[in-house]
Amino acid sequence: MPRGCFVTATDTGVGKTILAAAITSGLAAAGVAVKARKPIATGISRQERAAGDRLGELDDHELLAMISGERTEQVAYAQYEPAVSPHLAAQMSGTPLDVPAIIEELRSTAASAEALVVEGIGGLLVPLAPGWDVRGLAAALGLPVLIAARPGLGTLNHTLLTLEAARRSALDVRAVVLTPWPDEPDEIERSNRATIARLGEVEVATLPRLTVVTRASLAEAAAGLDYERWLA
Repeated sequence: MPRGCFVTATDTGVGKTILAAAITSGLAAAGVAVKARKPIATGISRQERAAGDRLGELDDHELLAMISGERTEQVAYAQYEPAVSPHLAAQMSGTPLDVPAIIEELRSTAASAEALVVEGIGGLLVPLAPGWDVRGLAAALGLPVLIAARPGLGTLNHTLLTLEAARRSALDVRAVVLTPWPDEPDEIERSNRATIARLGEVEVATLPRLTVVTRASLAEAAAGLDYERWLA
């Protein structure tokens, strides 16, 4: 595999898409031929998009496609409308997920890119298909892993459990990224950052809240991350 990363999270809706999009934007702004993939997407809208739609209003795979300059079907191989776990979405649609085929497609994509950013779905133990979960997908790809996590109350248990699950499968976790990180973090948020670093024995970075999601704002946010080193 080339340089790249697998972006996961402690939960759904934590900010992994913004993290993946920020890294993709930063690489693209630097002239890197980067490709972004969210191979499995659920809860997609299927609605027509106008040319003036703001990036922040797009579905996750649409945002990554806009940032990387690719088609949505290139970014998300399996797309389901129900906003449920992928194994249930596949069951409801009658279209099972072929995880080995997804892995081969990602490897093929990686061979034609200077960098590959892959976003998972939900957390590491989310089931995909019989014998497969997100952790197994990440392990099969062998990319360095970044974990998006909330900065506030409750994040310690979620983040430390995610780190434990990752390390049980020998995933190479490069960093935890707390997002959205406030301009003036309170005592809990500051303590959480230090505690995750200490107990999790992991690098902890932060990604600010974006009031407007654009290629420029994403790239600017990524400038505060040491992603070049993480992706090496």
